Amino acid sequence: MKVEGRIASKAEFERLQKDLGKKADTAAKVVRVCIGTGCAAKGSRRLYELFCEAAKKSGTGVTVEAKPVGCHGFCERGPIVVVQPGNIIYQGVEEPDVGEIFRETVVGGRVVERLLYEDPESGKKAETEDEIPFYNAQKRIVLAENGRIDPTSISDYIAAGGYSALAKVLSGMSPEEVIEEVEISGLRGRGGGGFPTARKWRSCREAEGPERYVICNGDEGDPGAFMDRSIMEGNPHSVLEGMIIGAYAIGASKGYIYVRNEYPLAVEHLKNAIVQAREAGFLGEEILGTSFCFDIRINRGGGAFVCGESTALIASLEGRAGEPRAKYVHTVERGLNDMPTNLNNVETWANVPAIINRGGKWFSSIGTEGSKGTKVFSLVGKVVNTGLVEVPMGMTLRQIVEKIGGGVKDGKKFKAVQTGGPSGGCIPSDQLDARVDFDELTKLGSMMGSGGMIVMDEDTCMVNVAHYFLNFLKEESCGKCTPCREGIAQMLAILDRISKGEGKEGDIEMLESLAHLLSETALCALGKTAANPVLSTIRYFKDEYEAHISEHRCPAKVCRDLFIYEIDPEVCTGCGICKKNCPEEAITGERREPHVIDQNKCTKCGTCFDKCPFTAIMKV
Repeated sequence: MKVEGRIASKAEFERLQKDLGKKADTAAKVVRVCIGTGCAAKGSRRLYELFCEAAKKSGTGVTVEAKPVGCHGFCERGPIVVVQPGNIIYQGVEEPDVGEIFRETVVGGRVVERLLYEDPESGKKAETEDEIPFYNAQKRIVLAENGRIDPTSISDYIAAGGYSALAKVLSGMSPEEVIEEVEISGLRGRGGGGFPTARKWRSCREAEGPERYVICNGDEGDPGAFMDRSIMEGNPHSVLEGMIIGAYAIGASKGYIYVRNEYPLAVEHLKNAIVQAREAGFLGEEILGTSFCFDIRINRGGGAFVCGESTALIASLEGRAGEPRAKYVHTVERGLNDMPTNLNNVETWANVPAIINRGGKWFSSIGTEGSKGTKVFSLVGKVVNTGLVEVPMGMTLRQIVEKIGGGVKDGKKFKAVQTGGPSGGCIPSDQLDARVDFDELTKLGSMMGSGGMIVMDEDTCMVNVAHYFLNFLKEESCGKCTPCREGIAQMLAILDRISKGEGKEGDIEMLESLAHLLSETALCALGKTAANPVLSTIRYFKDEYEAHISEHRCPAKVCRDLFIYEIDPEVCTGCGICKKNCPEEAITGERREPHVIDQNKCTKCGTCFDKCPFTAIMKV
């Protein structure tokens, strides 16, 4: 059943939703194939095509539907395929597995054991998501329908309860009542700043101006972050519904979604969702038969990290260079086209429908005193279970890294977790029991940010980490203000010397001085928080800085100028693999005899270290 024509009233919408829900409940067999970017990179789109072909050829007399769905979150184990009834979840599915899954599970009702998740400790196999620690430790609100509905189908979204919040708002709530409900929820902006959402909405509504705008910030630029991308790809209508409700509350008639051009699938799904919402009467003139009019358009960003900052994003929307402006001029008063403008990020907007449907008190019952609800994180780095997770505010870092993430890879020791993107900080192992919320992370010298979380193991050099993120920020700085333009460059130059073994007494103090100057005088949040990676690594790993400077030694053996590769003659079998693969021909030795590395030729590329099957190559 499809949505046909514009829906003219709440009653008409409720009848449609009821009919779509009945159809969804009576669907006999459904195969849900993840087509999110992570699984798609591993060939899941071809899997979907093969399941569609198998469904068409099925002679069982039972209706079988192959459905493309968004990111399940368990990216490490993709491609993910789920079969209903039973919600049997299969991981690491490949093309040859399609026939077996269809024959055994879809038709025969039997489980393909080898494709199930196996607990690494107990060896127990899990048939459903609820049995897998990665999933059962989470609480999903924003991601609740990711992996369940077809992101290209408005019918699927409505059948799952979509747009019921909008119908509720337009049929019986005043704009002020909507803002009050959001205020009760305690929702804070999920883009990094953590500003109270309702306060921002109210300020925008009360600001003077003939026109108002709402903007969705989908310009996700943190290294390793893919939270917003997965929401836009997997459930675009939730973002639209949140924006429409926000526009009603604020009094806006136009909205914009600013999304990275590097997110082609997100753009495609958002475009499709906007067209469907217009056709159904959720966008455009007289929405759901009321006098409320609102529409949305998409603008693609060029990939500038600084455009994640609200005023720089607005400048880019206006066709100007993406540079921030002074904060004393608030965007809620003078934003896009010098009109009152409300800007929230993707995750913030996607939370709004659930708050309206289930109530602000329900939402505020989740989380901590100052941080309500849940937060979506991209969990990446040296962790067993990389992926997308949604947890209640207040969950500890240890629970996220060890229970959901499965701990550190390859039996290595945990060293630090970096939160908040390139402007965040690195939190050490003795702080793993800290709660994850806006205030606690700030106390630790880090930040919530948009939700990036990078796990690091014992082989990570913290000086190198600070250097990496600072270099990223230097490249992404717009250069408009002197503190950011010159301060980051000076700090990076010092870190570069330290990494090469050329550090000197007083360098650490100089880094701290520059960091504080930068945080106090930079124009925008990029510059003000740029020093976090440096300050947090000095705070918790000062001994590593001192080893680099005074001992000319990199404890993690990462900085190339501070270690050499040697071959252990006691271990070397003379197999010749290292010699064969060395691009500089720096290794000599006879077959079955210990080999030697010529240090004058060695460029420390690490090829020999990676290729040696006997771990005879040492970093010393």
